[in-house]
Amino acid sequence: MALSKKPATGMKDILPAEMQLRDYVIGVIKETYAKFGFTSIETPCVENIANLSSKQGGENEKLIFKILKRGEKLNLETAKEEADLVDGGLRYDLTVPLVRYYSNNANELPNPFKALQIGNVWRAERPQKGRFRQFMQCDIDILGEPSNLAEIELILATTTTLTRLEFQNFQIRINDRRILKAMAAYSGFNQEDYDSVFIILDKMDKIGLDGVEQELKKNGYADESIEKYLELFRGLEESSDGLVYLGDKLQGFLEEEVEGNLQEIIASVRATKAGNFEIVFDPTLVRGMSYYTGTIFEIAMPEFGGSCGGGGRYDKMVGKFTGKDVPACGFSIGFERIIMIMLENGFKIPGESRKIAYLIEKGVAGDRLCQVIAEAQKERQDGTQVLVARMNKNKKFQKEQLTKEGYEEFREFYKNPLN
Repeated sequence: MALSKKPATGMKDILPAEMQLRDYVIGVIKETYAKFGFTSIETPCVENIANLSSKQGGENEKLIFKILKRGEKLNLETAKEEADLVDGGLRYDLTVPLVRYYSNNANELPNPFKALQIGNVWRAERPQKGRFRQFMQCDIDILGEPSNLAEIELILATTTTLTRLEFQNFQIRINDRRILKAMAAYSGFNQEDYDSVFIILDKMDKIGLDGVEQELKKNGYADESIEKYLELFRGLEESSDGLVYLGDKLQGFLEEEVEGNLQEIIASVRATKAGNFEIVFDPTLVRGMSYYTGTIFEIAMPEFGGSCGGGGRYDKMVGKFTGKDVPACGFSIGFERIIMIMLENGFKIPGESRKIAYLIEKGVAGDRLCQVIAEAQKERQDGTQVLVARMNKNKKFQKEQLTKEGYEEFREFYKNPLN
């Protein structure tokens, strides 16, 4: 079988120019989140298959890269079902591994625990522009904090980071899964149908209210429930304060504290934010993960036509590992999407040191070579980045490639210094 120089399907090689930007962004993320008290952790890329298939990851559980058993445990001849062949998988997100990590190490961790995790995840989905099977995620989570302080800190830390990366005019859209459920219950939908209704609602920004109505009818839901549901959204469009409107309409279906919680989060973020963005209540925000139990939020960037991250509260997830629920809330930046936007907009890394390339003619050796290297060493002590390399035959092309890597100045050294 011939060797292939291309990456495996859905994977990509990262060239130096992009890698420099990625390193810079990771540095800004770590530095900013550290100021908010978040601590870096790392979890293995491989998780037990039972953890990954626990019906907490939504549609992502259909996209797991599964790993065969090893050595004597792998017996293809006697295997009768998947469990006989598979015992692990590559993580599809960072939340499930974090919760396992916390469940295993809680006695060694502070309470509340503020975690920062940056790492690759894998999903066996159809590759397309900007979407790969291996990609980096960047999560911050607070475990052990039941109050709104968790949501406020997560939103402020994330938006401060985005602001430092020169993003502005974006939105934090916020909702609560309990509002979604209360709206469905008020309208008369059966509880087992909630997830299907929410999937249709999640398309609202693409198909509009009329499109949502058509899809609900196509799925066979009662006309009375559909009309009552849509009437809520029509009322929201006419209301000056959507939260107050829903608080009144959903009495008896919605826990009393939900409206107040969201009002407090929104008011606190607006009063203390350090960036040019807005936080808005959006009752159509769904978020796909089934593990969310309360507040949910998403970063919307209208200028770039999409979202760049999201998160929410998942208070029941730790309990699936330990038998005891622990309040938990997290926010994930869409790292790959942000990198793509910054590259497309020609982002220049601020404060980057000067980069010089020393190109040495073939044959330069001995004292002359030492003289060139000594000169490079001296410049490096002043903070300049100096590349020392042999001069290629096609010197023009060599310089073009180095220019792409940010080299602004070239010095050429020949066997005969007079050249």
